[in-house]
Amino acid sequence: MKYPLTPLALGVALLLSSPARAADIDWKKVDAALGKTAAVSGEVHRYGLPRSDLHVTLDGVSIKPALALGGWVAFAPMHGEAMLMGDLVLLETEITPVMTKLLESGLDITAIHNHILRAAPATFYMHVAGHGDPEKMAASIRSALSSASKTPFDSPATTAGPAPAIDLDTAKIDAVMGAKGTANGGVYQFGIPRREPATEGAMQVNAALGGANAINFQPTGNGKAAITGDFLVTGNEVNPLIRALRAGDIEVTAIHSHMLDENPRMFFIHFWADDDALKLAHGVRAALDKTAVAQR
Repeated sequence: MKYPLTPLALGVALLLSSPARAADIDWKKVDAALGKTAAVSGEVHRYGLPRSDLHVTLDGVSIKPALALGGWVAFAPMHGEAMLMGDLVLLETEITPVMTKLLESGLDITAIHNHILRAAPATFYMHVAGHGDPEKMAASIRSALSSASKTPFDSPATTAGPAPAIDLDTAKIDAVMGAKGTANGGVYQFGIPRREPATEGAMQVNAALGGANAINFQPTGNGKAAITGDFLVTGNEVNPLIRALRAGDIEVTAIHSHMLDENPRMFFIHFWADDDALKLAHGVRAALDKTAVAQR
């Protein structure tokens, strides 16, 4: 397959090509190839790949897919084709066979790592990238996950009744965070962008492509919440942020990269705590204030 381009070749292609629009791509064919319907943000089409098949516990908390098991891939139109970024949630035994399938299809692997500690079973996160025909890349993702992992592609069974309640004072959490959260599958989520998003291959890595601070609250009863997610920071922000997290009794569980050729160089800091939700919101906000996030 002719995709993906190396970072250098991709950069040259970007300089020589004229921009493509989302309208240049038949997104219905991409949906069909992946077996999913995208959430559309601007020109980015993002597909959720949650590991709803897994029952993962950590420190007695049964983790909902939206808290820490939410795999995804996203496509951004680029010069007649598309750029792919994604994060796949895998069990340890699934890593090598999924990687092998993806590499054989021409896609790139940009990171493999943990996000949380002590989880049973242990879960890992494989970041993928590519550039080319979005329909072919979508088919490659589905083929790799379907043949080498148990990632579900069937639509979840629908049940009558309201969505799971968020048993937290979300208005107070919003006030502390300086942002409005969103309820998703029993989890209260924040996506807080940086003041100046990073770029990769001259493309802005926006929130839909994984370029935002992701903060998730899952109620655990009596005003408490389990929190996890990742902060997106530059190198000089890493230690100020993790010092702020530890001062707030929030555990730092991983520090690593997700991309290979972004500018400026970015690091992702993952975290965990299960405590009073408002206390944790204050701790998270204090950490965010050590970074160049968009102003409240």
